[in-house]
Amino acid sequence: MEDEEFQKIIKEAVESLPQEFKEKIENVTIVAEDWPNPEQMRLVSQKGGAGLLLGLYQGIPKTRRGNYGIGPTLPDKITIFKIPILRISSSHEEAVNNIRNTVIHEIAHHFGMSDEEIHKATGLPV
Repeated sequence: MEDEEFQKIIKEAVESLPQEFKEKIENVTIVAEDWPNPEQMRLVSQKGGAGLLLGLYQGIPKTRRGNYGIGPTLPDKITIFKIPILRISSSHEEAVNNIRNTVIHEIAHHFGMSDEEIHKATGLPV
């Protein structure tokens, strides 16, 4: 899958969210990378994570953050990892579904949900 198509699927996943959620997403940038970098892997392993990383939310969830205050605030960051997602996908349709599920999962972290809460609410894998 070409990078442009991968980016397009990410954008479509965000656009497919219910309006009430889209309106509440703020100060978040969503990027795609081929692989997690060593720092991202270190962050995940510190939290007890292991295995193939499909996406990563880095920031302060809305439930723990007050107002942004005065001055520029760096946006929260969601990274979607292309090669791991494509590796677990056996077809184009499955890749699209895995990208969409990963985007939704990481946006749920922006709203303060834990992996367990995401799984319970959506049925998405942890």
